[in-house]
Amino acid sequence: MKALKEHKECQLSVIAFGTHLSPFHGHTVNQILEDGFSVDYRINSLLINDDANSISTAVALTSLKFAEFWQNHAQDFDAVFCLGDRYEMFAAVTSGIPYGIKFAHLHGGETTLGAIDNIYRHAISLASHWHFTAHDSFSERIAQIIGSRDRVITVGALGLDNLENLCLLSKEEFFKKWNIDINIPSILITVHPETVDIKHMEQRNDALINALNQLVKKYQLIITMPNADTFGTELRRRILTFREKYVNELKLVENFGTQSYFTCMKYSSFLLGNTSSGIIEAASFQKYVINLGDRQKGRMSGDNVVHVPFGEKLILNAVGQIEKKQQYEGGNIYYQGGAVKKILKEIFR
Repeated sequence: MKALKEHKECQLSVIAFGTHLSPFHGHTVNQILEDGFSVDYRINSLLINDDANSISTAVALTSLKFAEFWQNHAQDFDAVFCLGDRYEMFAAVTSGIPYGIKFAHLHGGETTLGAIDNIYRHAISLASHWHFTAHDSFSERIAQIIGSRDRVITVGALGLDNLENLCLLSKEEFFKKWNIDINIPSILITVHPETVDIKHMEQRNDALINALNQLVKKYQLIITMPNADTFGTELRRRILTFREKYVNELKLVENFGTQSYFTCMKYSSFLLGNTSSGIIEAASFQKYVINLGDRQKGRMSGDNVVHVPFGEKLILNAVGQIEKKQQYEGGNIYYQGGAVKKILKEIFR
């Protein structure tokens, strides 16, 4: 976004929607503004509930609102960047297909078998004109999906390039901002619902809370709250109830933002959860990760990631294994460097 904003041949516009506009999820549109960007369009379409019908309805509502948006603005855009695999993004992109929008898709070709996002991601790839992937294997998968290698470019994970220019907070600054003492041995935890197999949701939640009930005796637990996914509020409820027992030892954060999140990652002992940041970014901070369940199943990972099913004893055993390891010194399979330059070269050629 910064590179596009500064490019002499480009006029950047920002369309904010989904959880960016949700106070319940931290109203992260403010982070866009704080980074020096204007938000040109805001499209509200997120529902309060998160059962299957509400998610499906949110997809339909987002598509309906973007159908009207593209009707009025399709001619204003030569390229529209879309990231990832969210159902809101799927709705925004698919509604633009009849208007011939040229979408540039970031992080396509990846596989996450434990989340319905896997379907949305591949659908977005089919609707896109450019494909900027994080690994050669993902480029090959996109070529299989769309039947062509045209405009499929491996650039590496864009977020890793961003880390090179990101000024992290000191421990003192982090404490002042969040009232969290990162000098204490801490686990950074982010767990989202598995949206494919929802019938075993309660058992997974039980296993997580039971494991945390043991880990809290030794570590400060820093938990970032779940996404707006199917039945995510039930996982939230369990975490909030658990916090009532450990007010001092358990720190809940709705949304750290990029700077604070990676500061917390840098100073944490290790990561626990099922978020893509554990798979993609953690290796760049030499951090081990316990990846839970199937949400990220199918996504490539480095040697710093320990894959564990949801189970109290399995999680605790994995923690014990990590505690015996030396600091991770390996590389990051998602890093290539120069992602922005590669993207701009392709867009403006």
